[in-house]
Amino acid sequence: MRDIRSLDLNLLKTLNALLDEGSVTRAAERLALTQPAVSGMLNRLRDSFDDPLFVRAQRGLVPTPRAQALALPIKRILGEIEGMLQPEEFEPVSASFTLSIAATDYAQRTILLPLLAELRRQAPGIRVAARPVDNQRVQQQLESGELDLAILTPESTHEGLHARHLYDEQYVCAMRKGHAAAGGLDLDRFCALEHVIMSMAGDAFSGVTDEALAALGRQRRVLLSLPSFLLLLEVLRNSDLIAVLPRRLIQPGDGLQILEPPLTIPGFRKLLVWHERTQQHPAHRWIRALLAEVCN
Repeated sequence: MRDIRSLDLNLLKTLNALLDEGSVTRAAERLALTQPAVSGMLNRLRDSFDDPLFVRAQRGLVPTPRAQALALPIKRILGEIEGMLQPEEFEPVSASFTLSIAATDYAQRTILLPLLAELRRQAPGIRVAARPVDNQRVQQQLESGELDLAILTPESTHEGLHARHLYDEQYVCAMRKGHAAAGGLDLDRFCALEHVIMSMAGDAFSGVTDEALAALGRQRRVLLSLPSFLLLLEVLRNSDLIAVLPRRLIQPGDGLQILEPPLTIPGFRKLLVWHERTQQHPAHRWIRALLAEVCN
């Protein structure tokens, strides 16, 4: 950069948008500016940093190594400036903004519903936009601000993101109340009964339970694969199928009987994940603490 006096905040915001979008047209739409205005700002950025920053390719703009090196510092600077503009102490009762969180339907029920109840009580002006988890795009969504938070497992959490442990989950066996097996399950009966399984794609008929069974030289009868935990609960209530489910998913009013599985099934860990750009933001720090509180 030749002289910091020639660089204003709007240029940094434009560079951030161009890095995220890879297109002058899309960056202009995001910034609510005209395409010529963004092109003019890109020329000023090139002059300020003495680098082309982007080169044209078949699918849009490709950042130069210099632009790629600037990406994270610029997001950090913009996040810190946004934090500076917030009140020194966050006041939940008067806060008014929208929080975007990526979560599976399991996490929406077990984590977001308790969070919403607390927000209605403590910060009624905060709205929540629940988004599906896209493992291929979640890091970019957090970087760009499309998402504020994501509820993930360690296996789906990308390097370079901040993470906070929420809880460790265990599996239980669930069936309708009054089921013939409600009195207890041994391994033989567990394998003989008909099962329903949750699969994100709705077409998988095996999972972590089947891996544990295979280690014992056993297998079960999976007759139904569904893409939603919530739909699966409805199936359990209205059939003789049974399922191995995360313990926290099942609520007292669900009308389901819970039994311990007759074998050891590895559980999983839930993490709250966010990007560096919101690390120091007072409102986001309060939200993250509240989420950890409702999970415990």
